[in-house]
Amino acid sequence: MTQSPPKAMTVQDGGEPGPWLVAATRVGFLALLIVLWWIASVNVARNIVPSPWATLQAAGGLLQEGRLQTAFVDSVSIYLSGYGLAILCAIPLGVAMGAFNLFGRTLEIYVYALSATPRVAFIPLIIVLLGLGSEAKVFIVFLGAVMPILINTYAGVRQSDPELIEMARSVGAGRFRIFTRIVLPGAVPYVIVGLRLGATIGLINTVVAELYTAVRGLGGLLAIYGNTFRMAEYFVIVLSLAVIGVIVTEGLRFVEMRLAKWRR
Repeated sequence: MTQSPPKAMTVQDGGEPGPWLVAATRVGFLALLIVLWWIASVNVARNIVPSPWATLQAAGGLLQEGRLQTAFVDSVSIYLSGYGLAILCAIPLGVAMGAFNLFGRTLEIYVYALSATPRVAFIPLIIVLLGLGSEAKVFIVFLGAVMPILINTYAGVRQSDPELIEMARSVGAGRFRIFTRIVLPGAVPYVIVGLRLGATIGLINTVVAELYTAVRGLGGLLAIYGNTFRMAEYFVIVLSLAVIGVIVTEGLRFVEMRLAKWRR
């Protein structure tokens, strides 16, 4: 009787890495990035790449002056307002488009056309209609974040497993029960992807909005320090934007974990 050769261990066989291991590798990679940053600051002109220590000192100065906190609050309020409005509009509309076939097929061509149009093209019109205040900024963020959420929600609802739906129908499940127990839980991964993409584009549009409208917030400081070549302060603003992105991403990861329990 011959024995089959031993099965090679795959990455999946090792299981998920523990949270402490993930945290340790992230800290190690961050340390590596800081070392590479320091090497770049030594070998490149200081007025282009500041050292990590110079950037830390600049951050302390901005915090002491209160400029960073004020700009941070301004940008985050605009960002969360536009992003939250996009979520409230995009998810129900995407679900409706996926649930009602004729409605979805009617609107999808216009949704895709708007998604393919650069949102920057609408900024002059938005400024004319809404001015240079916070309303224009919120709408610019909304316009950038809404399309990825809408399209992914629509796709998630339409990509429901037909075999599961047929099995549910065979045991007498009604449309509402099928929709809430099979269609919506199956669409959750798509919605999360849309939320992540919308969060990224919304953050980019926050900076764009602050550059094109009244120069305030982190985008305003980015323009001021970039134009005056105060690169240490410029790096502080860039890192602040990265921190916002990390916080939003990890928040969405937490939401995804909670929704995964609901799907079960």
